[in-house]
Amino acid sequence: MSQTLDLIRANGVAEAVGASASRLLTAAWDIDSVVSELGEARSRSKRVLSASNRRAPLPNPSRLRQAIEHIYGSLFPRHAGALDHSEDALRFFIGDRLNAALHILVEQIHREHAFVDETRAGQAAQNTPDEIVGAFARQLPELYATLETDIRAAYEGDPSAKSTEEVILSFPGVRAVIHHRVAHALHVLGASVVARIIAELAHSQTGIDIHPGAQIGAGFFIDHGTGVVIGETAIIGERVRLYQAVTLGAKRFSVNESGSLVKGQPRHPIIEDDVVIYAGATILGRVTIGRGSSIGGNVWLTRSVPPNSNVLQAQIRSETFDSGAGI
Repeated sequence: MSQTLDLIRANGVAEAVGASASRLLTAAWDIDSVVSELGEARSRSKRVLSASNRRAPLPNPSRLRQAIEHIYGSLFPRHAGALDHSEDALRFFIGDRLNAALHILVEQIHREHAFVDETRAGQAAQNTPDEIVGAFARQLPELYATLETDIRAAYEGDPSAKSTEEVILSFPGVRAVIHHRVAHALHVLGASVVARIIAELAHSQTGIDIHPGAQIGAGFFIDHGTGVVIGETAIIGERVRLYQAVTLGAKRFSVNESGSLVKGQPRHPIIEDDVVIYAGATILGRVTIGRGSSIGGNVWLTRSVPPNSNVLQAQIRSETFDSGAGI
């Protein structure tokens, strides 16, 4: 009993010392003045003023990180830590993870819809969060089947891969594609902000930046992956392989009469089936890379190429010089 009392006293002294130190630091930092000045700055911000009447909390990236990990567990239970691999145990594990993920998604899409309602004025009524999540859940078997083709493409396309299990557990390109398949489904269903957050979680984890609006066919493989960028309106066919630092971007942005950017216009490349794009290549604008083509490393490309083309950096330089631009 005396030891417990001594511990309580010691903790009380520690808390008092900590509180005293905190007050000293607060005084040293002049926190009150900083908070007041931040308040004044916020009061002058048009962004804050336009949102001043919104009371709903914003979508939470930490909660969505939990959701995507639960979805990962429902798709790949053995890789997510399921210890009992009997059929009944796996069904329970998958159901538990999926139930948790779907509840988080409903919660977070409610938040998204609450804060974007003002921007949707005059638009057609959107699906409810429950409808979006229900439709997403029904798509999961098809989504899983597509992911299996991506995993197979990674295993068959990388001679260092020893098994598909290794690919699922450790390949950043596969992790980014899993996030993208989930984010794209939610984006199409009407949860674009939640989808964008999920995409950015993958970006921060893998260094691969895929906008959830990008349309990507089956059997997609990103090797190494760091620095890959795929824009919102890109369309990628089946069995396409990208290497690190590839950019599928926009060449220019249209503006309206007031000088503001026009949103949503097709502005990114179309990559047809069975194309390989090597490290550092940059393809810009609404151009088409024909089926079966190979785009070499560090190529800068702003024009379409026909099927079965083999585009190399030296070839691009030669064409530029011959046209007079290189003189």
